[in-house]
Amino acid sequence: MKDKKLPACDHAKSPAQKNYRGLPSGIWILGFVSLLMDTSSELVHSLLPIFMVSALGASMTTVGLVEGIAEATAAITKIFSGAISDYFRKRKLLAIVGYGLAAITKPIFPLANSIGCIFAARFIDRFGKGIRGAPRDALVADITPPEQRGAAYGLRQSLDSIGAFLGPALAVTLMILLASNIHMVLWIAVIPAFLAVALLIVGVREPKHLANESGRHNPLSFSNAKRLPIFYWMTVLLGAVFTLARFSEAFLILRAQDLGLPIIYVPAIMIVMNVVYALTAYPAGIAADRFSHVALLIIGLALLIGGDILLATAHSPPIAFLGAALWGLHMGFTQGLFSKLVADAAPKDLLGTAFGIFSLVTGCALLVASVLAGWLWSAFGAPATFVVGAGFATIALLGLIYAWLRSRNKSIKTNKA
Repeated sequence: MKDKKLPACDHAKSPAQKNYRGLPSGIWILGFVSLLMDTSSELVHSLLPIFMVSALGASMTTVGLVEGIAEATAAITKIFSGAISDYFRKRKLLAIVGYGLAAITKPIFPLANSIGCIFAARFIDRFGKGIRGAPRDALVADITPPEQRGAAYGLRQSLDSIGAFLGPALAVTLMILLASNIHMVLWIAVIPAFLAVALLIVGVREPKHLANESGRHNPLSFSNAKRLPIFYWMTVLLGAVFTLARFSEAFLILRAQDLGLPIIYVPAIMIVMNVVYALTAYPAGIAADRFSHVALLIIGLALLIGGDILLATAHSPPIAFLGAALWGLHMGFTQGLFSKLVADAAPKDLLGTAFGIFSLVTGCALLVASVLAGWLWSAFGAPATFVVGAGFATIALLGLIYAWLRSRNKSIKTNKA
């Protein structure tokens, strides 16, 4: 990937572009919708692996399979929802349907009495995530000036991550107050989910120009696929490699328990990760509008390697918390950046489709990574899972550095000529 061909990001910024107050109000509202839904989802998910293993007797391989299939379902759905949003130019409606499905699944978790029920709820929940994901990400690009997209995606991701640590924080607090009554805690998770749907319906307006544009063509046709530039496909490939190196976050929770952290405090591992993620996502998004994308990706991979090594070698919970913090830094440096790269590379009328394809490929990579992680844990123990993750990340890092140096050498030779 040639760093000089990445979308322009080094020009000077106006004061409005530097200031978070210059972002459209719709970005803030979408961010708070994500915050509320993630508070609900992470409250559930921070307890779910423990609930599956301790209460329902699931194996580590089963946990990995359930998590991997759930995330792959979201990824596969995104390609169709993204294409539909491009065809009808109606992104908000699909986002409402997606968030609504996620909300109505929340009561299923406290009622579940088998792995099958959990699987069904996770499947529907992730199906809803798939429906909303690509249209929402495309909507961010629709309402944000190109020179502010890094900041916009970073802000939305930061607010999303605040919800992602509020959820586990509530889980820990409620588990203490309710004497480890998991079922009651899971019921409380229903409230913010439905608040998120209400805020989306009332607070977000679809850009008027979308309704006036002709989108009535098949976004998934071969001719449209050829319109997606090589830079976009390189971004998709790179995203898949990154995802292979980072499996489901459920294994962070299980690692904390494996190291002896009491069950009521286990969700704290996700609090640490997501606090760091939330604090870094927005500044990293601003950096993505101004500095080398390749450099930020290299930093992100180095942080993931460090986190995996700490989690593999940890002998006590504090080390696991430090490893989780590095995971959060990795996510902050990379996730908003990938969204910006996709938005900058894709034609305007194919934004939803582009996000859908990206999510499909990375979701399939996550399925492979999560199933592999569960198998490694069951066969060789917890450290092996994180050692292999560090290995994948190292290979990706070396490949990225090699491509970057090679492109720089070619650039230098061309300039000399």
